[in-house]
Amino acid sequence: MLLSIHHLTEYQFDQPVHYALQRLKLRPKDGAGQQIVDWTLTVDGGKVEAEHDDPHNNHVTLISIEEGRTAITISCQGQVETTDNHGILGRHRSHVPLWAYCRPTRLTTAGRGVQKLLSGMERDQNDRLALLHQLSAHILASVTYQGGATGVDSSAENAITAGAGVCQDHAHIFIAACRSMGIPARYVSGYLMMDGQVEQSASHAWAEAHVDAIGWVGFDISNGISPDGRYVRVATGFDYRDAAPISGMSFGARDKSMVVSLRVEQ
Repeated sequence: MLLSIHHLTEYQFDQPVHYALQRLKLRPKDGAGQQIVDWTLTVDGGKVEAEHDDPHNNHVTLISIEEGRTAITISCQGQVETTDNHGILGRHRSHVPLWAYCRPTRLTTAGRGVQKLLSGMERDQNDRLALLHQLSAHILASVTYQGGATGVDSSAENAITAGAGVCQDHAHIFIAACRSMGIPARYVSGYLMMDGQVEQSASHAWAEAHVDAIGWVGFDISNGISPDGRYVRVATGFDYRDAAPISGMSFGARDKSMVVSLRVEQ
């Protein structure tokens, strides 16, 4: 499937910027069922300072914002050819050792909420793949999808307590539960071509778990499926903070507003 993506982000600052750096993870990954046909990134109000790949094989672009600017626009667009591999990515290829994906982070620590959620499942460790699909369905049934119920800094436990969250929260809960069972798991940010909806207000998030003899397998908990040809993987990591599309710091100004425009279509 050939997917066309146009992702526009505009930041408005409350006063002129003195100094600011932004770290972008917006370029899709090559490989594991997807290939970049073309991809361009442009910045209005800043310039690219450096580019590199991080330990998770994410492409990172560092940009600086021009002094005195009160707004900056980041635009990326291109085409990605995808293949439906039923969520299976295969063997581990990251520079990060597999065991590291079993360690909890602040956003994926399994507390009472995660343990209570797991206690409500009949766990068959002999069929790891079936267990993971069951876990995904149980999370979706227990934590309602609801925009605005949580924030970007909310943890898995926060979302369980609230009883609601977004795709980021579902992914964090899944990852926390997997790690508490000794299953390596990681966070994924990317794009999803939604049925009947081209215009979107945000990118998507899901999770991947490592299954012996299969390798990494994707789980979109919020939609109750494994990723197919409509999905484009952009960044991965231990949690949202490693895969955030845009992050950074500024001096002399604070973000006043952010507007995101996203189009994903075949």
